[in-house]
Amino acid sequence: MHPQIRQEGPGTCPICGMALEPEEPSLDDAPNPELVDFTRRWWVAAGLAVPLLALTMGTELLGLHPMSPGVSRWVQLALAAPIVLWAGAPFFMRGWTSIKTRHLNMFTLISIGVGAAFIYSLVATVAPGLFPPNFRTMGGMIPVYYEAAGVVIALVLLGQVLELRARAATGKAIRALLNLAPKTARRIEPDGSETEIDLNGVQAGDRLRIRPGEAVPVDGVVIEGKSSVDESMLTGEPLPVAKETASVLTGGTVNGTGVLVMEARAVGSDTTLARIVKMVAEAQRSRAPIQAVADRISGWFVPVVIAIAAVTFIVWSLVGPEPRIGHALLNAIAVLIIACPCALGLATPMSIMVGTGRGAQAGVLVKNAEALQGFESVDTLLVDKTGTLTEGKPKLVAIMAIGPTTEDELLALTAAVEARSEHPLAHAIVTAANERKLELGEPEDFEVQVGLGVSAKVGDRTIVIGNAAQMDRVKIDANPLSDAAEAKRREGAGVMLIAIDGNLAGLVAVADPIRANARAAIEELRKQGLRVIMLTGDNVTTAQVVADAVGGIDGVHAGLKPEDKARIVRDLKAAGAKVAMAGDGINDAPALAAADVGLAMGTGTDVAIESAGITLTKGDLAAVVRARTLAKATMANIRQNLFFSFLFNGIGVPVAAGVLYPVTGLLMSPMFAGAAMALSSFTVVMNALRLNRVNLY
Repeated sequence: MHPQIRQEGPGTCPICGMALEPEEPSLDDAPNPELVDFTRRWWVAAGLAVPLLALTMGTELLGLHPMSPGVSRWVQLALAAPIVLWAGAPFFMRGWTSIKTRHLNMFTLISIGVGAAFIYSLVATVAPGLFPPNFRTMGGMIPVYYEAAGVVIALVLLGQVLELRARAATGKAIRALLNLAPKTARRIEPDGSETEIDLNGVQAGDRLRIRPGEAVPVDGVVIEGKSSVDESMLTGEPLPVAKETASVLTGGTVNGTGVLVMEARAVGSDTTLARIVKMVAEAQRSRAPIQAVADRISGWFVPVVIAIAAVTFIVWSLVGPEPRIGHALLNAIAVLIIACPCALGLATPMSIMVGTGRGAQAGVLVKNAEALQGFESVDTLLVDKTGTLTEGKPKLVAIMAIGPTTEDELLALTAAVEARSEHPLAHAIVTAANERKLELGEPEDFEVQVGLGVSAKVGDRTIVIGNAAQMDRVKIDANPLSDAAEAKRREGAGVMLIAIDGNLAGLVAVADPIRANARAAIEELRKQGLRVIMLTGDNVTTAQVVADAVGGIDGVHAGLKPEDKARIVRDLKAAGAKVAMAGDGINDAPALAAADVGLAMGTGTDVAIESAGITLTKGDLAAVVRARTLAKATMANIRQNLFFSFLFNGIGVPVAAGVLYPVTGLLMSPMFAGAAMALSSFTVVMNALRLNRVNLY
């Protein structure tokens, strides 16, 4: 509840009095020492509270008198003293600390209420003559309330035990992530032998063997073998991903049926899995703006409750039925016990903890709670084209040969030249040639004509590749293919003309395929009330083709520079829009930082991820839908928790004060108040845990 509090080792928070949580759960965590201690204290308290309650209730309700009233109160003292003085000792210590530090909290109320009941009863037992006649009952005895003090301590302990167990479940998402990494790795030594080593012993550059069904130990690349890898822990997607030489591997993912040899690139705290665990842990400790409401109320809540308890005591002692002092004391104690600011304080952080953990399981990594709350209220989503609406991996979509050159020959010569090129479209051409198992020659005299294309010699043939201006440069007429080239451009493809030995030989067209789920994702986002606008540095024709293909795009801005994207974000915000920006490149970083909420696609650059409030490890719009669903579910859960807390205290405190007595003749026992108080915090935690079952797919 107070993440700013830090200390070495376990202890209690000086503000709220509750046990401090480890910053990051680990697999070697010992059992929660507070849970172990409170469980032991509860068993003792419960064992003594049952006969204590039976003795008093048997006398009051059933008229049974197994012993004289004088002996009975000494037996009650013997049963209640260990409960209050030993089992309840942590509550009194925390209550005293809260008074010394002027941070009044739940334990302030418990210690005052229980302490008043026990001390009053103790004095009435040891020195009854100190009390005036109007304190006595019809039988002339001073009533005692040991059962109220003892049973309340037992019930509060039970509530704390249940709450601690439930709170432990909020860290299961991180522990599940930690469990994904294997404990050992198989290192291939320089002589080819294998050695099984501890994961902490893996160094960057080590060669590691991964057998079928084993988890990938660290981040790296495949240097030998082929297989499919289950990356669902990273992306939330169940379908395995094919891996071959040069493919990237992420630690914690699971190898399929093949054997892979990898080279370790990132180890220890530098792995993707370690960074995800750290991000989730930091998000779970962050505070959402909505928590400020609970903080303001908690600041004056306890003093107001103490004042209400004091007024309750005064009113009942003046105008209540006999025995007035007894009714006054019990009702004041009930007010103190039932008012639980703990539930109010837990309402937001419990939901944030569980929600961010659930998001991590689905590939939605929240940097802080503010981003999660902000994304719920967003009404405009700006998306980059490449890698978000499209796959970000260009593919050869058409090849057209004219003259004596065949398609395979044209592709083989073109790929041989493009193998030397660093242009994004060159890789698609080389990949297509390899898929057709074409033999590529070795290019010579390779040259780049900036803004035009490339040229080289392959064997005894001169190859020129590029746009129409490139053909003009070498005095080749490109008109025979101009109509075909324009048709492919209208379909959103990039077109390259090819000339061989001074003659136009054909063209190749490369396009970035639309993501299969883009249309469905945009439809879902629009159903959730979002405007979707595309921002891209690509040309207008290609951008519009993509927009038409996915449908539902409310606006297209093409030919943009990074500063243009940031300017559009600022303009939309100035017009009153709540803006989220989704992107994956360095050029998206200014817009991600300027938006109300930045969504970095996990396939993107570190700069983009650092600039964003939410990272989506699966770089497509379906992940944006998951993030939006998570944000709405988490914020709804927080509001439910706050409602429960306000409703509970709004009804419980007046009833405990006795406002219903004139109408119904009913009063709330401090024991019932203790049970209700314990239940309130437990209810908030259990409601937060429901977020683990939110369907994000």
